[in-house]
Amino acid sequence: MILQELVKLSQKKVGRELTQFKSLVGANQYRKLYDLMSRWMPAKSRVLDWGSGNGHFSYFLCLAGYKTVGFSMEDFLLRPKLRKFGYKFYKGKISEPTKLPFKDNSFEGASSVGVLEHVREFGGNELKSLKEIRRILVPGGVFVCFHLPNYYSLTETLARAFTKKFIHEYRFKENDVRKLCKASGLELLEIGRYGILPRNSWVKFTVLGNFKIVVLIWNLMDEILSKLFSPICQNYYFVARKTKL
Repeated sequence: MILQELVKLSQKKVGRELTQFKSLVGANQYRKLYDLMSRWMPAKSRVLDWGSGNGHFSYFLCLAGYKTVGFSMEDFLLRPKLRKFGYKFYKGKISEPTKLPFKDNSFEGASSVGVLEHVREFGGNELKSLKEIRRILVPGGVFVCFHLPNYYSLTETLARAFTKKFIHEYRFKENDVRKLCKASGLELLEIGRYGILPRNSWVKFTVLGNFKIVVLIWNLMDEILSKLFSPICQNYYFVARKTKL
């Protein structure tokens, strides 16, 4: 339901930044993320959407019943629709790429959706960011990281070779994630790879990509191929916890 609402919003002025939601096929790349949050984060928890971007995940968190706070380097057009949920937004400073304006132990959960891999581009680094995330989590608080680029991604390799578009400057191996979690004081609870078929390219075929039968077939193919060829999937996800003292 939330995915369908975001697809509808993407067609309106308020959602013109929601490019990944131009088709339902593209929007379904976030189904796994929604499942992760539902499994690991109890409803009504206070959650930080770290690097909220165009606000699509803040939108999900609010509608799913979380007490949501957004943090990003820039505001987004979708934010006025979240006011009725008590949503709060904090704008970061480029001069302080790592620091978060929150007290210790402020949140039960935090999320990174396509954010952690970009912190070095703004003068920060992954370890400092994860240590800051750990600081603002309560003991036992959970961090969900999604859309972390896989170093061995087939899609990224082909893009680098032929188009030079939609590529990430920094990509990760599983061991990188494990080392980062250990060094930052986070206990790794779950890690996996997902997504081998392209999703965002369906923006060129929005009508076809909104047919339910097309969505079902694409999802099934992606799930099967991702299991068969896991090492070359596009992304990692991982879930980590601030250990109790």
